[in-house]
Amino acid sequence: MAPRLELVDVVKRFDGTAAVSGISLALAPGEFFSLLGPSGCGKSTTLAMIAGFLEPDSGDIRVDGRSVLALPPQARRIGLVFQDYAVFSKLTVAENLAFGLEVRRVRRAERRRLVSELAERLGLTPILSRRGGTLNMSEMQRVALARVLITNPELLLLDEPMSNLDAEIRGSLRGELKRIQQDLRQSVLYVTHDQIEAMSMSDRIAVMREGAILQVAGPDEIFRTPAHRFVAEFIGDPPINMLPAEVEADGSSLLARLPGDWTIPLGRAELPEGDYLLGIRPHELDLVPAPGPGTAAGTVRFLENLGAEHVLHVELGGTLVRVLSRPGSAAIGKRVHLRTQSWQNLIFDPRSGAKVPTRALGAAA
Repeated sequence: MAPRLELVDVVKRFDGTAAVSGISLALAPGEFFSLLGPSGCGKSTTLAMIAGFLEPDSGDIRVDGRSVLALPPQARRIGLVFQDYAVFSKLTVAENLAFGLEVRRVRRAERRRLVSELAERLGLTPILSRRGGTLNMSEMQRVALARVLITNPELLLLDEPMSNLDAEIRGSLRGELKRIQQDLRQSVLYVTHDQIEAMSMSDRIAVMREGAILQVAGPDEIFRTPAHRFVAEFIGDPPINMLPAEVEADGSSLLARLPGDWTIPLGRAELPEGDYLLGIRPHELDLVPAPGPGTAAGTVRFLENLGAEHVLHVELGGTLVRVLSRPGSAAIGKRVHLRTQSWQNLIFDPRSGAKVPTRALGAAA
């Protein structure tokens, strides 16, 4: 079976500058796939090319195995939901849902049947007679989705649909959107700068920076084994600690020397000696009661109270390191000792940012 969506070496330039730099990806039928990255990374430009609003300078875009580059937007059978839901405020919900069917000259009886069936599936039946201007944000989003889904698109494109909503509404709508997508087995390409949205809803994620895709993987792999320093730092809350490390031989093993005279054994990793960046997630650091092999001593300079957890900012040799801990485990100004599990660490090239291949870190630690 052909991928529902396929991009092959797609390039788009504006005034000679590449906004999208030869990206390739494939979206499977029924997959929830997210393009994740900061503003200006090229994700919305990519979506606009898929929709047909922009023409790529080179490369190909295929839907169900067929190139769509020669097709106008309305002929691509692609549904779009933008940041602005654009629900018609003076029309009822039923009229909003039927609008696209009327444009396609679907018979009245068939329109009524389709509106009734989809409203039932999306929980919109009780509000079919209400006007768009009276809806809350959750209802507006469902109506906007239903208005697109009722036209039976082969692919649904969502461009930052929750960015204008407050945190509480976003939290409830994430689950609702994922449920709708699974119930309808709809193929979705979701564009967002919000890592929580991408991580919580996606089957796979493509992390973008400066027009390029740095990594495509499932949420767990993106978090646990990021392929690039940028991915490691962009994903995770609280953010990963990225520490300068000097790796040197210690007999048949390797050591990583970090700020604050912190030495971490790397075991028999196949890694050349030299300067690197060592990534350690805050939840991978433990507070220990006394110094010992592989520990470091530092001072808590300030803390972030997250309620169920605290983020301690511990100074090690002039560098602040984030540590996720239980409330009351340490106070500001307290001297603490840290330890990490070396096989969970990530090592990156400080020049290219790429993850450095290693074998079984911590095997001899």
